Amino acid sequence: MTALSGQVALVTGASKGIGAATAIALAQAGAHVVLTARDAKRLETVEEAIYAAGGSATIAPVDLGDADGLARLANALAERWKMLDILVHCAAVLPELTSVRDIDQAQFSKTLTVNVLATQALIARFDALLRASADPRFIYLTTSVATTPRAYWGAYAASKAAAENLVASYAEEARNTSKVRVAIVDPGATRTTMRAKAYPGEDPASVQPPEAVAERLVALLGEQFASPHRERVNQSS
Repeated sequence: MTALSGQVALVTGASKGIGAATAIALAQAGAHVVLTARDAKRLETVEEAIYAAGGSATIAPVDLGDADGLARLANALAERWKMLDILVHCAAVLPELTSVRDIDQAQFSKTLTVNVLATQALIARFDALLRASADPRFIYLTTSVATTPRAYWGAYAASKAAAENLVASYAEEARNTSKVRVAIVDPGATRTTMRAKAYPGEDPASVQPPEAVAERLVALLGEQFASPHRERVNQSS
């Protein structure tokens, strides 16, 4: 028996980066992992890696900006498993880094839809399934700019700050009415495509790999952390 044997986990943004690494690590710990993201081919690659290592997974291509798609996903999980033990919300989009004055409204709207509205929709759709678990945990991946404003990061920072507040409020609401425990985790500087987009001149080898974050997230899931729990994985950047 492994640490998460028999548990069902849903990972958003599971097609690459921290999401993919976390999905693989959860499967290695014994969980059945539902992988969701927009790119079906990338999800299949992650699924194959999980099966090759002896784990189990199900792919569920969904655009988080599609409320109907999230509803269908929640209904499918409810029919098959009746509950959800773990939800790790990694998915997010990074808009163009620009001054607040020059933010493109259409791009900002898309960012708010994926980073904020989809976060609320996930909570709305999966809260009942989490409450049906004996030990439900929800991990939300945030960023330091959500609480420490930085020039030219305003659009992304505003979206993540809003989503983080939603998640923290949910934790307070769930604290005395359910067993749901919520953790808000800042992965710190990590080798991802989003990081490469934001810091094109950075040596990827100078920051931690996604697997380091995934290892910490799986370890955290095995701890009896107080809710809401907050931490930063990488203190070096």
